[in-house]
Amino acid sequence: MHVRDMMVPVGDGVELEVRRIQHEQPKGPVLVFLHESLGSIALWRKFPETLAKATGCDALIYNRQGYGRSSDEELPRPHDYLEVAGHQWLPRLLDALEIRDVVLIGHSDGGSIALAGAGAMGRRVKALVTMAAHIYADHLTLAGIEEMAVRYRETDIRERLARYHGPRTDDLFNAWQTVWRDEGFQASMDFSRWLAAIKCPAMIIQGENDEYGVPEQVADIATGIGASAREVLLEDAGHSPHLEKTDQVVALISDFLRSEMVLRNQN
Repeated sequence: MHVRDMMVPVGDGVELEVRRIQHEQPKGPVLVFLHESLGSIALWRKFPETLAKATGCDALIYNRQGYGRSSDEELPRPHDYLEVAGHQWLPRLLDALEIRDVVLIGHSDGGSIALAGAGAMGRRVKALVTMAAHIYADHLTLAGIEEMAVRYRETDIRERLARYHGPRTDDLFNAWQTVWRDEGFQASMDFSRWLAAIKCPAMIIQGENDEYGVPEQVADIATGIGASAREVLLEDAGHSPHLEKTDQVVALISDFLRSEMVLRNQN
């Protein structure tokens, strides 16, 4: 596998920081990884590379606007920022890279963005995997944000995040907590039209001990998508199952893609 980092112009003066993992002969669609609210390319750690190797698929990991070396985002974030990231900026990036067929893999905020992207891009999305996605702000989401705000002030979390986000760290953190605490955002959050438009196979994963979302998020997402969605609640896993249970999650996703005939050259 070959790993390459680059900056990709996506229009309106915006550039996104991208990492591509490529095989000489890929065996399926490109795996597109969408990071969490305070995440980045680096914070996926080895998971994209491990899954790319297990499936034989190429992978694309990128930093959204405001993250890493990508262009700044406009603040404050609009209430529909998750949906806009999915139906506008994600397709622009894929078009710029001339990538047609994809499997979307999103974590937390990235999972919600993946839902909008899958609903917007139709047959271009061959499969969808979300981990800890949310389609509404439940009591665990809000309590988790409140707790993180305290830890941000009182522990070394700010310094740890600054390793990845540099001078943008405070802006990113405040943008995240401000919009999620906004009652207007909470009231307007509605993914129903995107869920109803998803026709590809979908695997909706969440840790049973997720501190940022109730288990009902999984069932409600799957119900909104319909018969093509599988529900997975992982035992002894929290908000980041791909980091806590890497081998299990890699096996789950690989088996899912094989069973749905998404991968080529299957034995």
